[in-house]
Amino acid sequence: MSDKKNPTSTKSKLHPRNLHRQRYDLQLLCKSFPKLREYVYTNKYEDTTIDFFDQKAVRALNQALLKHYYDIGNYNLPTKYLFPPIPGRADYIHYIADFLVVNEGLDLSDKSGYQKKIKCLDIGTGANCIYPILGSSIYDWSFIGSDIDINAIKSARSITESNNISKKSIELRHQVNPKSVFKGIIKPGEKFTISICNPPFHASAEEAHKAGLRKVRNLKQKKLKKLPLNFSGTTNELWCEGGEKKFITDMIKESKEFGDACSYFTSLVSKETTLPAIYKAFKQVKAKSFKNIEMGQGNKTSRVVAWRF
Repeated sequence: MSDKKNPTSTKSKLHPRNLHRQRYDLQLLCKSFPKLREYVYTNKYEDTTIDFFDQKAVRALNQALLKHYYDIGNYNLPTKYLFPPIPGRADYIHYIADFLVVNEGLDLSDKSGYQKKIKCLDIGTGANCIYPILGSSIYDWSFIGSDIDINAIKSARSITESNNISKKSIELRHQVNPKSVFKGIIKPGEKFTISICNPPFHASAEEAHKAGLRKVRNLKQKKLKKLPLNFSGTTNELWCEGGEKKFITDMIKESKEFGDACSYFTSLVSKETTLPAIYKAFKQVKAKSFKNIEMGQGNKTSRVVAWRF
């Protein structure tokens, strides 16, 4: 959204290096991605904006952000998949960069420190492949992206190929065993600097649906029986048996076997109530160290947990 009265106001909770801290300059974005013009209008407060409950408008906005800031001109997803909000996804990458700089003993004031050659494993890269795209664009990291959904892998591959992204920057692998995270993905002798993960948060389809309805109701201030498409998604994206608590604790337990292959492991954590179970899992596997990194996006606070062996 572009605020005419205060065009320079910032989203202060986003990471300081996040390119999306300023309110959206929709006119500028329209120049980079003309299709966005179809959805831009002036509201009753005389602000230039889009309808954030219109799936096509939200997709066009994020396509414009990708084109303008990251030179990704071909970014199309099958409609059943969630379209990633770019500012929040970029934040994870920036906070991980800071984490690596500190733990690798590099100078925070030296930008070249952020661009040290990093090999990252993105667990559940999804049809959007957004973390590898942002991480390779911003910091020139290389990525392996894995997913249990073969159609998601096909979509991600289509995006990387249509944007001429080198396989040296992003490689995609299908996880054939849905009960495994690292097994079958990390090859013998392969080394990673860090792993990242945006796990399915909910424990059931019903829980995911109710959470989506609450979010829409809070934003829209009215009740809906059916979620707009941009608030829905595929099963693998939104929920799994046991929710994020089981997913992350299982991942922690399996990560112990790969402590020599991956220097650091991380995961987003949506619910603060999940943290006690995560800390317990860290102690059970005797992690050498672990850390909770808080992130702020709008009115929401999320967090990243990081650990190593």
